Amino acid sequence: MNGTASQAPVVVAKDLRQVYQVSRGFLREPAKLQAVGGVSFEVRPGRTLAVVGESGCGKSTLARMVSLIEIPTGGELRLDGVDVVAASATQHHALRRSVQLVFQNPYGSLNPRKKIGAILEAPLEINTDLDAPQRAEKARSMLALVGLRPEHYDRYPHMFSGGQRQRIAIARALMLKPALLVADEPVSALDVSVQAQVLNLLADLQQDLGLAYLFISHDLGVVRHIAHDVLVMYLGHTVEQGPKEAIFSRPLHPYTQALLASTPGIVGSGAALPRTPLTGELPSPLNPPSGCVFSTRCPHAVDRCRTERPLLRTLDERQVACHFAEQVTQPAALQHQPPEESTR
Repeated sequence: MNGTASQAPVVVAKDLRQVYQVSRGFLREPAKLQAVGGVSFEVRPGRTLAVVGESGCGKSTLARMVSLIEIPTGGELRLDGVDVVAASATQHHALRRSVQLVFQNPYGSLNPRKKIGAILEAPLEINTDLDAPQRAEKARSMLALVGLRPEHYDRYPHMFSGGQRQRIAIARALMLKPALLVADEPVSALDVSVQAQVLNLLADLQQDLGLAYLFISHDLGVVRHIAHDVLVMYLGHTVEQGPKEAIFSRPLHPYTQALLASTPGIVGSGAALPRTPLTGELPSPLNPPSGCVFSTRCPHAVDRCRTERPLLRTLDERQVACHFAEQVTQPAALQHQPPEESTR
């Protein structure tokens, strides 16, 4: 994957936002729920950006926007250089071929009434002018590419294991030769041994085809295996973002530290992170904190954190949204000594 840094990004997001209108009852104005509150990133060919965070942080909403299931309500999203928000219906149809989605549940994402061959050929039938023999040839070739046998072409989904079904789902996503694959928790429903096989398959496909991945996950062990860059989300906002090596070796945001410390086998700065469980509940996105979005659960929050929202700033090879991130010299530093407010 050398040389990918010089290639143009497949997807570029700038201050991406998604706001939903939530009904509050008869004769009352709907409330605004900000699911994604200004996220920026880019993914180049041959690279994997992993988006991590707790349930409800906005990961899946972000995946739906990038895969064009939903149109952003604010910010800028470009796929292959085309502005998604301003694109016409014709452009949207073309863009949907360049980005495909792999769903979480391999048991529910395949039509149980259709044979595998028909499932794989459906994208070609809808989006290309290939005849039946040509579609069948491409479907059989794709089965081989994902490690399945030719006789699987005429079988039904219920005849396969979970890992095999997810290989079929990946094959279907690749039928139109997309530049970007959005994988929303693609291995969370699989056994651990099967997870490794599917992750290795994704890595091999990326290397062979030059694919870009947006990988949504809550499992940091999986992220550590497959990602090049990591974006940590909390309540719809980016709290830390940068190269995987920098974030896993020395997390600077207290939320990132808590996530890493809660994952068995994850270490930071050469030693195990202190296992300090998060207290309190995730705030409601209908009524987010006025300052730092993490201030209601952060054990080191001071008055400034509760009133002033920190902006993302570059520090130690990554971006971090914390007023006191530069005071952290080791992951355990915040554990023992809360930061002092700046007097400037």
